[in-house]
Amino acid sequence: MRVTGEGVFGGEQVSYEAALETYDISGKEGRPGVELVSVSYVAEPKADAPPRPVLFVFNGGPISASLYLHMGAVGPKRVHVPEDLSASVDAYTLVDNPYSPLDVADIVLFDPASTGFSRVVEGGDPEAYYSVEADAQQFTDFVAAWLSRHNRQEAPVYILGESYGTMRAAEAAGQFAEAEDVNAPAGVFLMGQAVNIIEYAQRRQNIISYVVSLPTLVAMGVEQGKVDTHGKSVEEYMAEASEFAETEYLLALFQGNRLSDDALQSVASKLESYTGLPAEYFVEKGLKVKKDEYRLALLADEGKVLGVADGRYISDDAKQDASGVISYGYYNGFRQYMTETFGLDIEGTYKPSAEVAGLSAWDWGGSSPFSAYDYSVGIDKAFEANPDLRVLIGNGYHDTMTTVGAAEYLAAQANWPGSQVRLSFYPGGHMAYSLDTSAERFGQDIRDWVTGQGNWANVE
Repeated sequence: MRVTGEGVFGGEQVSYEAALETYDISGKEGRPGVELVSVSYVAEPKADAPPRPVLFVFNGGPISASLYLHMGAVGPKRVHVPEDLSASVDAYTLVDNPYSPLDVADIVLFDPASTGFSRVVEGGDPEAYYSVEADAQQFTDFVAAWLSRHNRQEAPVYILGESYGTMRAAEAAGQFAEAEDVNAPAGVFLMGQAVNIIEYAQRRQNIISYVVSLPTLVAMGVEQGKVDTHGKSVEEYMAEASEFAETEYLLALFQGNRLSDDALQSVASKLESYTGLPAEYFVEKGLKVKKDEYRLALLADEGKVLGVADGRYISDDAKQDASGVISYGYYNGFRQYMTETFGLDIEGTYKPSAEVAGLSAWDWGGSSPFSAYDYSVGIDKAFEANPDLRVLIGNGYHDTMTTVGAAEYLAAQANWPGSQVRLSFYPGGHMAYSLDTSAERFGQDIRDWVTGQGNWANVE
């Protein structure tokens, strides 16, 4: 199914073809085949132009469809999220998206089997793809099929994954590097990265998780008016907190019960100034306050809790993620968009996420305490295959699931050439592009990453 459209993206008038297509992918290594349904946007070609980049985009989960990045950031239309964070989902509206990078790259939205319209063939077991490796292999096979059908094998390939999708992106980058039928990717964008997944569970013994989470607590405390930045911007105060976290706080956590009472009180007092929680609370917790504990505690005296995906949102129900309204808004906008664009009513046939029975049902690639769990190795392989690879790592300030501190830690610990890696952080939560200003920056970051312009221009 194909329709034509046009719009202004990045200040440039672009005519494009929107296509809803099915790809039959044969199973490998005993896995069943899959029927993958994608939406793509291909701009009208210009005479004598070099091969146009193709940007493959997906969300995470595991596993979810790509409607969130589609409707929030990269599609020709996006859902406008009200500035009033208490607004109902009915106030979310579908609008033109001038921030889409369609002016510099064609865009393909990938939905893994069991999500969106994509399915495992009849009689096949969907769980055969419930692993990091198999899930990424499904994607790399899809990319090869898409490029072949569209005769685009020579096009530079860029991969944008969000959340769990960053693990898929890293694994797929490594698979591409070792493949014979697809070129190594030209770029990988890890948005809301989980590649090092250093602080998601925040086990007591994982002291690094508390260090990297502190800037996020600062951002949420400032947003809720519980933290005084002493005249500094939130970014400056987050940076100051990061320096404290990486030095004095890390040392205190490392010393554990060997820490003197005076030092304990001193560090707890500084944590109070950065987070808005009483020093006594940190002393009680041995200086280890998890992100989840923080969002429950900060406004507890008001009977309110902060959102999970976006700590700017507030609820009076501890079991409810107030920021979940964004996902509902994107789904409603996507439903409207698919009806208006392709004449489809997706209700009942389109699956925003697969029915994976909890995170423990997913094969994460490690089965013992001695496993490495190093998801970044795929990008190591991609750099070996393409030394000019560009890696962009993004995150929202107010995201309590993946954090800016963990993103900085990933970049600092990676074996990647520093000149080929950029970090970009945005106001907002897990889907920071829900803010118009962040969506604009997000789109420009993609544009610069693909073209090698902006802060990439001086890469040697």
